Amino acid sequence: MVPEISIHCLFLTELQDEIIRLDKGLELEVSRSKRTLQGVANLVLAINRMAKPPSRCGRELSEDEFCSLIMDSVIEETVVKTDRNWSTGDGRVTFQRVNSGMQFSLCDSVQKDIVQQSGDLKLQAITLKGGHYERKVNFKMARYVPLGVCAADAQTVLLSITNNIHMSCTMTDGKLELTLENCSKDELLKISDNQNMDRFLFFKRASALALYTFESVKYRDWFISTSSKDEDQLVEMCKVDTAGRLTSFKLK
Repeated sequence: MVPEISIHCLFLTELQDEIIRLDKGLELEVSRSKRTLQGVANLVLAINRMAKPPSRCGRELSEDEFCSLIMDSVIEETVVKTDRNWSTGDGRVTFQRVNSGMQFSLCDSVQKDIVQQSGDLKLQAITLKGGHYERKVNFKMARYVPLGVCAADAQTVLLSITNNIHMSCTMTDGKLELTLENCSKDELLKISDNQNMDRFLFFKRASALALYTFESVKYRDWFISTSSKDEDQLVEMCKVDTAGRLTSFKLK
């Protein structure tokens, strides 16, 4: 049953972000950002469609077709604008944290869970069996937006395991490494790409129903990945088409 949502509450400027689970693998995120009348109309249209799934040519739509129809109604394409440093000719983007509350664990598309060995700054992918599920890393995800614009085709996120320990990407001797790095929460309220702080950010995208990819913001086309076969292997960065690597994850 789709929850009833009062339209007038969407205009409250202090509205907290809320995740509403509509169905398995389908969530509705209500942001604290002030809504336009067009945005509210799109939201109401989407909810009405969810309550009464449409049909096409006399047949009921599949899950993928239904989700695509909903996304077409509520997603607007936007362009990320950059400030330009005219003295150097370089573009500059600053990201502002807008919330940080969603907690979850991660498993890859073959059900290996993400764990951390005690004291280690690397993560591993392991198939956990009964009685050992407490070993899973509990992540906390903060969402960021480029200042002055809305998110584009993906959410920009920071992945943390404590208030001060976060996932980051660094280039060492020509090799991109995924590690856990200590950085205070206050230093990450705003992140600028010209200060190398964008190493902490990832683009979170839906890759399939209930599966997501995480692409490095600083190093485009590099994704968080696990081994497709081997156990107890490190979680590493890879290109999307790298053989033997899995780049899709489920949030649990």
